[in-house]
Amino acid sequence: MIAASHLVFDTALGRCGIAWRGTHVVATCLPEGADASVLAALSRRAGASAAGEPPAPVAAGVAAIRRLLAGAAESFGFLELDLEGVPDFDRRVYAAALAIPAGETRTYGEVARAIGEPDAARAVGRALGANPFPIVVPCHRVLAAGGAIGGFSAPGGVATKRRLLAIESAHAPLPLFAAMSAIDGA
Repeated sequence: MIAASHLVFDTALGRCGIAWRGTHVVATCLPEGADASVLAALSRRAGASAAGEPPAPVAAGVAAIRRLLAGAAESFGFLELDLEGVPDFDRRVYAAALAIPAGETRTYGEVARAIGEPDAARAVGRALGANPFPIVVPCHRVLAAGGAIGGFSAPGGVATKRRLLAIESAHAPLPLFAAMSAIDGA
């Protein structure tokens, strides 16, 4: 197997990372703080890798990540993902998540129905929690039932998910007390 290469790069949210083999993305990483933390997260997902300059398709992905985190609407369907070892169910979940446009959200149940598994909302959540391609496979665009924010396994957890949704200008529901205050004019 070809060894992976990686790049740690600046974005509006901090240092992110990407790992690839050939022209296929093996893993991505949202900001983890220090470069060593980004590299450790990439290593957990992609194995050992060496720093390198990405090939053109991966470099285009890096540019798109930077634009998205700066507020532009971006889609990553052009990137080739290395799905070796990814279970079929997870692959279908990732394909459904990739189809969600920037600025829109779906629920775990809607994704489950989209892949033909209407009773698998929790399994969808688990698959997204294991997503080796955060931001590229936009797991942050998937919410819990009723529009609740749900979980998020990336650094910063739910706060990061809310921030990504806000960057994309997606609807992030207000907590009930805030919505009631807005109605009451408080």
